[in-house]
Amino acid sequence: MQGNIKIAKGPINAKLLNKNNMEKIKKEFILEGLGCANCAAKMEQKINQLDGVNSANINFLTKTLILEIKESSRIEELIVAVTNIITSIESHVRIREKVIGKSVRKEILLEGLCCGNCAAKIERESNNIDGVKSAVVDFISTKLTIEIDDSTKQNTIVDDVKRIVKRIEPDVNVVVIDNNYRVLKSQKEETEDNKSEIVKLAIGAMIFGIATAMKFSNSIELFLYLASYLLVGGKVVLGALRNIRKGQVFDENFLMSIATIGAFAIGEYPEGVAVMLFYQIGEMFQDLAVNRSRKSISALMDIRPDFANLKINDDIKKVEPEEVKIGDIIVVKPGEKVPLDGKIIEGNSMVDTAALTGESVPREVVVGDNILSGVINKNGLLTIEVEKGFGDSTVAKILDLVQNASSKKAPTENFITKFARYYTPAVVFAALALAVIPPIIIEGATFSEWIYRALAFLVVSCPCALVVSIPLGFFGGIGGASKNGILVKGGNYLEALNDVEMVVFDKTGTLTKGIFKVTEIKSENNISEHELIACAAYAENYSNHPIAMSILRAYGNEIIIDKIKDYEEISGHGVKVVLDGKEVLAGNYKLMNKENISYKQINTIGTVVHVAIDKKYAGYIVISDEVKEDSAKAINALKVIGVKKTVMLTGDNKTVGTKIAEELGLDEVYTELLPDQKVEKLELLFRKKSAKGKIVFVGDGINDAPVLARADIGIAMGGVGSDAAIEAADVVIMTDEPSKIASAIKIAKKTRSIVMQNIVFALGIKLIILVLVAFGLGTMWEAVFGDVGVALIAVLNAMRAMKVENI
Repeated sequence: MQGNIKIAKGPINAKLLNKNNMEKIKKEFILEGLGCANCAAKMEQKINQLDGVNSANINFLTKTLILEIKESSRIEELIVAVTNIITSIESHVRIREKVIGKSVRKEILLEGLCCGNCAAKIERESNNIDGVKSAVVDFISTKLTIEIDDSTKQNTIVDDVKRIVKRIEPDVNVVVIDNNYRVLKSQKEETEDNKSEIVKLAIGAMIFGIATAMKFSNSIELFLYLASYLLVGGKVVLGALRNIRKGQVFDENFLMSIATIGAFAIGEYPEGVAVMLFYQIGEMFQDLAVNRSRKSISALMDIRPDFANLKINDDIKKVEPEEVKIGDIIVVKPGEKVPLDGKIIEGNSMVDTAALTGESVPREVVVGDNILSGVINKNGLLTIEVEKGFGDSTVAKILDLVQNASSKKAPTENFITKFARYYTPAVVFAALALAVIPPIIIEGATFSEWIYRALAFLVVSCPCALVVSIPLGFFGGIGGASKNGILVKGGNYLEALNDVEMVVFDKTGTLTKGIFKVTEIKSENNISEHELIACAAYAENYSNHPIAMSILRAYGNEIIIDKIKDYEEISGHGVKVVLDGKEVLAGNYKLMNKENISYKQINTIGTVVHVAIDKKYAGYIVISDEVKEDSAKAINALKVIGVKKTVMLTGDNKTVGTKIAEELGLDEVYTELLPDQKVEKLELLFRKKSAKGKIVFVGDGINDAPVLARADIGIAMGGVGSDAAIEAADVVIMTDEPSKIASAIKIAKKTRSIVMQNIVFALGIKLIILVLVAFGLGTMWEAVFGDVGVALIAVLNAMRAMKVENI
């Protein structure tokens, strides 16, 4: 492998890519009155053709235009041009600029929501509310998340949502969430209702058994079957009538009511009751399976601390984590969760980080160490100075990411949602045709026989098996990944990981430890080594780069800030400062070339920092980094699972880049790259992949935000506590292990496999039953299995996505 490595040295220039160099202004507009999707597409196309417009996107559902303008000087001119285009296509549309900063996100808990198809209807209708930018129902956590354009409209919009929910699912309790970190813990089991339903079913089943087993007159038999039916299915029939009155026809209640009442109408009393009874039992088991899956996924993220021990003078007060402020002192006792991020000022202990990182081995922490919220203190007493409020803490960010991951739906989920919309009406009309056409055109056929077949058709026509199990599969995969120390921001990214062709790595902090150490100091021109390292330390004082930190550690003395004047960071080259009246330059050879300073060329394995004082070369410092023990294993694991190419992009010199690439078995390496040149190289790699293939970029999330954002999937390494990583990346690896990338891809593949199994199984069984019923070879019994039985099996299968032990 090493012999095939292609080494490419990045071009030495400071020119940024045109699209990144331009000053881009983003504007959002509300298109009030927009009612034609085709017209919206025409508007978008014409606006994109305007000179000066970088991109234009019209969301027809939310009636929003997002406009990206290349130059701020042309804003007014382009807005006029855009307005003319919109009004020329739809003259009645009013364009209103969206006031950025006034938008608000509301989260609403839908307690008791148990119908996946109804959840899709609630989402669809909520998206059509005027003023709603987007609405997403997460069926797994029974949460509706709505983004509202104008905060002043939020009360009206929430009232509209409540009306929609009550019309579609009257028994659902609508609760506006104030603290979204408590969502998964706030699910209520309606035990009393469940008990009463079980009692009704039991009594109904007993009456049904008596009517079936014993001989009665026709009138008594009919009375017993009707009593049994009303006890077992009365709630379903009432729900169907209520929904019909509100215009909701094609739902599960209606379909089951028509099928079973139809069975009574043609004299099949036992079958009418039995179908409703077994449907209700199946629904109960399905709800139980879904609730258990919700609890299991919730348990994976049961990391939210319930309280904090706040130290006030010599007293300890137990308070909510939200009440603790930055700078406060908290005490964490053995067995308690650390409630907030901070620094240990007293004590030492072993901490369990499994909930955050998936690592089973406890870590030791001592005075001076940073500690993250969500970890469990094992044995010692820790006193911690709080460095972040709860809203900005690690545990809050992780909970927010995982709980909101379902809002970014995978393409498969979107397809199933659209499919479900048309599947039920199609089967209902097919049932109608089956009931009417054959008795007319087939000699000897009776209406009662074909109506029975049509009624069985209706039983199979609910798409709940897919609508429930597919999102559950993706959410289970996301939950299982988080248990393994991998945060995936949405089902769309989890599905995209299935098609990874190329993985592109940053070097420092990703494939290497990023823990630099000064290994050589060589001074020139009568400058002492102490003076050389001192000048470099003062020059690098304001930088947070690992190389700068290593120089400061090697210097070891206090930096007197007043000595530093005119600090200037030269991107991709180094820094320039004035120190005690002398100009000090510290950086790579490109900085020396830029300033026309003759320097000593060094060929060594390590990063070389050249130093010049008053334009005279003063010497160099060699800083070395170590490759992570996990890196070679990670590259090999990626190739084993089918990744076609692994590439490294680094700003380091050719010698260091080449050595690491050969050591790890990378296919290509590009060295001496400025940040913009990394994006440039990524663009070139995009041309080499297939149309369906995806490119992953893996970085440390500190200096790689542009490349993370440009890649199909951005993965941040060691991202716990790093705001930049969490913001820029689509996937966050919570440890420093590159091998977790292969684990993430395996979890994605397993999740898609389970989702596809459910799709094929559910549609396959339904199709088989529809064919059998149409030819008179199937009964309502098979049809009931095709509805609730298939749904139950699909839900149980989806639960396997959470298990990652063998990944």
